[in-house]
Amino acid sequence: MSKLVGKSIVKNYGKDKVLKNIDIEIETGKIYGLIGRNGVGKTTLLSILTAQNPATSGEVTLDGEPVWENEKCLDRMCYSRELSPVTIFGTNNIKVKEYLRTAKAFYKNWDQEYAEELIKLFNINKKKAVGKLSKGQLSAITIIIALASKAEITILDEPVAGLDVVAREQFYKLIIEEYAETGRTFIISTHIIEEAASLFEKVIILEDGQVAIEENTEDLLARAYRISGQDTIVDEATKDYKVFHPEVLGHNKVVTVLADEPVSNFDCRVQVEPVSLQNLFFAMCSEERKEA
Repeated sequence: MSKLVGKSIVKNYGKDKVLKNIDIEIETGKIYGLIGRNGVGKTTLLSILTAQNPATSGEVTLDGEPVWENEKCLDRMCYSRELSPVTIFGTNNIKVKEYLRTAKAFYKNWDQEYAEELIKLFNINKKKAVGKLSKGQLSAITIIIALASKAEITILDEPVAGLDVVAREQFYKLIIEEYAETGRTFIISTHIIEEAASLFEKVIILEDGQVAIEENTEDLLARAYRISGQDTIVDEATKDYKVFHPEVLGHNKVVTVLADEPVSNFDCRVQVEPVSLQNLFFAMCSEERKEA
């Protein structure tokens, strides 16, 4: 099985350490979700994995070969991120068809027929200047390039930013269809976790420039619980677990628990509920946290 591997990745911008000794392993043939709060280093990590940004230290390899300045490896990857006409193109006058023509020349497996289908699906005017596109249309362009690239490892950074709910559902359907047909590897970084969670076979959670969790999504959620009840009983029932985001109302308490493995039984006096990926992420990011 092919693997994209990052070892001991550090990225500093001046005195700011954005990434702190990150180890990450991406197995091909899976859909990954990359989540984390703004400024945690998601885009920096993705740009380093695809050799668009040098790491301060550490190494990225694809099947054991260094990715940096390695055309053989880079030909297998596509990194599609949010577009800004001013910052990316330096001009607002470039036409959509011209930009897509550039993408076609860049990606050796480009599927022009598929690109045309996607252009129609997202109702994009190819003759329109990029600078005249809405935020949602710019997001659609990043999706078109990512999918039509047919790259073995395809990375999308905030692909649904600006899309309405209908377009977002179209995107999720396209990813599932393309994955089922080709087995391509997708890494999707998004803040809209609840909608996208069902796509993710594996999830990577970044926290403070480090990988807090890298795990099969189903396995992760199988050991996450929401525990509620009388405060003293909740405390007793959860004393041996990692507890996140305690909420107290009078003598009642609600906490999110992450066990080392699924738990078959808790104290019968507390209420136990499953936790969604979004709610687990929210609980983990809360300021109040008790370590077992």
